[in-house]
Amino acid sequence: ALSQFTSLRRGSITHVTESKTNEILDGKMETFTVDVFYNHQNAVSQTNSHSFGLQCFLLLFILLGLSILRADTGRLVLHPLRRMLKIVALYSKNPLAPPPKLRRKKANTNDADDHNSYTDSDDGSLIRGDGSAAENNQLGNFETEQLINAITKITDLLRKCWGVAGADIISHNLARQNDGTAVGFNPCVPGKLVYAVFSFAAISNFAQQQNALKGDITKLINDVAAVLHGEVYRWAHSNSGQCNKNLGSAFLVVFRIGGAKNVQRKLAMVTDHIFASKATSNVNTKHESPHKMSDKPKRSNNYMKRGLESIKEESSHSASGSQHGSSASINNRSSNSGNKNIKNNFQSTASDDMISTSSLKLSSLPGIDAFTDRALLGLLKAFAGIYRDDKIRNWKNDLRLGYGIGAFSVDMIIGVHAGWAVEGAVGSEYKIDATYLSPHVNMASRMMSACKQYGVSILLSEAVEELLSEGARSKVRHLDTVTVKGSSVKQKIYTYDARHEGVNFFLFDKSEEQANAEADNYSPDIWDTDQDLLSMRQHISEDFEQAFNSGRNAYLEGNWMSALSYLRKANEIMIETIMEQGFLEHKLQHLISSTEELEMIKSRIMSSQELQEDEWRVRNEMGDGPCRCLIQYLENRNGMCPDDWEGWRPLTSK
Repeated sequence: ALSQFTSLRRGSITHVTESKTNEILDGKMETFTVDVFYNHQNAVSQTNSHSFGLQCFLLLFILLGLSILRADTGRLVLHPLRRMLKIVALYSKNPLAPPPKLRRKKANTNDADDHNSYTDSDDGSLIRGDGSAAENNQLGNFETEQLINAITKITDLLRKCWGVAGADIISHNLARQNDGTAVGFNPCVPGKLVYAVFSFAAISNFAQQQNALKGDITKLINDVAAVLHGEVYRWAHSNSGQCNKNLGSAFLVVFRIGGAKNVQRKLAMVTDHIFASKATSNVNTKHESPHKMSDKPKRSNNYMKRGLESIKEESSHSASGSQHGSSASINNRSSNSGNKNIKNNFQSTASDDMISTSSLKLSSLPGIDAFTDRALLGLLKAFAGIYRDDKIRNWKNDLRLGYGIGAFSVDMIIGVHAGWAVEGAVGSEYKIDATYLSPHVNMASRMMSACKQYGVSILLSEAVEELLSEGARSKVRHLDTVTVKGSSVKQKIYTYDARHEGVNFFLFDKSEEQANAEADNYSPDIWDTDQDLLSMRQHISEDFEQAFNSGRNAYLEGNWMSALSYLRKANEIMIETIMEQGFLEHKLQHLISSTEELEMIKSRIMSSQELQEDEWRVRNEMGDGPCRCLIQYLENRNGMCPDDWEGWRPLTSK
């Protein structure tokens, strides 16, 4: 009642009553009662305020906790899962794509296990971590991050192990779906017809080196592979160069032009554009005055230059393959399922694509000359790099090779051919190999093997020579016209006269940035300006070329006695040129003890009289290998041309 009367809040007033009886005068007892009313309005207000503040604080604390949990969930679970999906999507679209863009951070990078970490950029694209210290402390601490690293490493290993030929296998199994549902693993994807420049490169005298080095032979192979793979990848057009297989001492290198259907389609587009432009030009010409016609600028061939670029777009994206289709699960373990899949895959390729192999002429492709030039340049740069690389040069001092006196050197022979091949998987559900199946791949191997017969470092088939630019064709030498074992095709064979004796390639060493810039700024003039190319051909003189060409032509025309005369003359010119360039001093520097002894050896070698066994060997090494090969062939037949000679001969050995 009082609270109502005073307009105070009920419960904020406390009523306390206390009674007490006391004796008053005259012995009377009197009871006194005291009523006290306490006003707690301020205390209640403060308590309510504190309670409200506490509730707000608890609410904010709960919201903050939820935000932290949500952030941790996103950082530790959702975002890593999204990154894993992006990695899978990246490699399913194009397994051969270069690594994502690196994010550079100013931090110490001591941990070597961080090179496969990925982060998300602001635009949603995938960015590969550079291994900063902050990333290193986090990566590997959580299962999701370990999964990301595992997926990235597995895909990188697949790319490196299977290369271009295995791109479709990776793409099909990562991205292929059947009615929106992921299907089982099927490594036996259909083969595909492609055009490419094929090359086999092998380490010479590998058997002797293997016997000497035993287990360390893998170190030598890897040193050579590092140089070869690097130069091939650097010089290949639009990253088309890949080392598909490492076969011990030999390497299969593929410069992929593109799929057969896409190449034909692009060529048809270019052809239609050219003829349509010509037709339009002819119509317009009829209505133009002579002075306007003279002032009309010439038509640019930029469209032709873009032709190969568009073809190469297919090469870079062909790995994505078909996103849809049916497949058999690996769990279906019928006894002949794997073999049937392989057989049907390659037969399906033959039905449509094989028709195109006889109709398409690679030399008609726009830009193919630059493409082939770059392929040959990559191989020649690898040849120079073998004699420039410090790791490979250090093998000269190995006591197991050449007794540690510098007599040993790592040499390489290279064979090159161009044509079509079926690209795909060979094997079963238990083991597959991604490879190229074609007689053109075998032809590249035959070219490599024939290097030993002709005493050269590189052999090109006629199919490759036809694709080179005019500048490159002027530098290659026609050696012979032959058929190789296992083939009835008569073809000319060529060599680029690459010689390493007496050439200090290390003097022309460039930094990685300079070498990359040189490859990016390729020009047809490189054949006349590059120091490596000029140095490896410095032993070729005009007199030698004239004598050899005359001897070769006489040999092919059937005038073998005249051919012997010219070829012997060319060989003597080569020996004289090599001696003038100081090859003899370089070759015998560890054997001769005085200048007089060197001059005596020179005199005997030039006169070819009273030569010792080592001196005969040195003379042969200084001579021209193709000259010696043809001279030996003619001398074995007493210089008598057979009546049925048609200007070619079969090579009987592989």
